Amino acid sequence: MRRSLLLLACCALAPAAHAQQVNRCTDAQGRTVYGDQTCETMGARARLPPDTRAAGGSGLYRDSCARRLSEVVTQIRGAVEARDANRLSGIYLWNGLSNASAARVMDRLDAIVQRPLVDIAPVYPDDPALEPVDAPGTEARGGPIFITNMPATPPRPVALRLEQTLGTGHVPARTVLNLRRQYNCFWISL
Repeated sequence: MRRSLLLLACCALAPAAHAQQVNRCTDAQGRTVYGDQTCETMGARARLPPDTRAAGGSGLYRDSCARRLSEVVTQIRGAVEARDANRLSGIYLWNGLSNASAARVMDRLDAIVQRPLVDIAPVYPDDPALEPVDAPGTEARGGPIFITNMPATPPRPVALRLEQTLGTGHVPARTVLNLRRQYNCFWISL
């Protein structure tokens, strides 16, 4: 009992311990410097790890798949900006690929993310020729012209075309990523 009271008294009289913060900074020579002082005090500038979160995301983990085409485009842009082939592979449809095929796909995805991105454009299926169909007897009357093969809904994109440049920045490169809807999500494939 005596020891308990003595220990309690020592704890009450001891100064409060404060957690120390370690700052990660970059000095003028580009070296990483760690310290408990502010970066300005050490003659450096703050260096934070790059933000790898996608727009609207909470980090690298996605709790659901891309359900809208805009989410796929955002994920592709983020992967190319981060030059992260693994991030791009997260929206790739891997079903039915052998190990050798998967390795080739990863090499191609890595090549894609290493090139600067200019634009991402949707690719639509070939539209049927929208030619007017004349109703019998309308030629003489000058009656209305009907277009009967007009689609009821606008066509959905079947692929995304990535417009990029090669190493020098002057030679255009074009990659078509096919879109597939599976499990109520959008997936890409080469």
